[in-house]
Amino acid sequence: MLVKWIRCTVVDRRGFERAQRKWAGLLGEPGFRGQGGGWSRIRPGVAHVFAFWESRPFYDSFMARSHDRLAAAQVGTYTKPQAKLFEHRFDVKTGFEPRFTDADVVRVAHSRIHEERVEHYALMQEKVWNPAMAGSPGMLRGLFGEAPGHEFLVLSMWRSAAEHGKYRAERVERLALRAQIEADVAALTGDVVDLEPAWTV
Repeated sequence: MLVKWIRCTVVDRRGFERAQRKWAGLLGEPGFRGQGGGWSRIRPGVAHVFAFWESRPFYDSFMARSHDRLAAAQVGTYTKPQAKLFEHRFDVKTGFEPRFTDADVVRVAHSRIHEERVEHYALMQEKVWNPAMAGSPGMLRGLFGEAPGHEFLVLSMWRSAAEHGKYRAERVERLALRAQIEADVAALTGDVVDLEPAWTV
């Protein structure tokens, strides 16, 4: 599965949200699995969208055919667009599905890893972080994805911001020490996204 993560700064909120609903046109596109997104809780005016495709060829075909027509309505409503593609490596918890209807919040963590530490980082994700997240009340599902250049995405869906907050407060520092995260990570950014139900496709 391919994950596309889009981030932008919105300058016309009403226009952006109106155009975001037009992405319902993705339904019926070959290989399309689902899309959702919302507003950053941390950075005012920043929107995140997560789109899921069965494979790269399906995604490339959509980009060549229908993308520009669907995207046209949003032109001029945002600045600083950033889009990145990640290949799904494994699930956080089990049975990841690109479903947004039961989640209120998505946590996204994007890291660039030192080349010689990539395997260690992936192993720690599997053995330390995944079990801790999977065992947290309110964590619904998630995935671990990889992009060229030793970049990784950890995307987790939560029932509520309060439950995600409890997990962060109680466990993250301890887990980071256990996973030796400082030795692995060259750069790390993250965000917490309040999902907008109207953006779900």
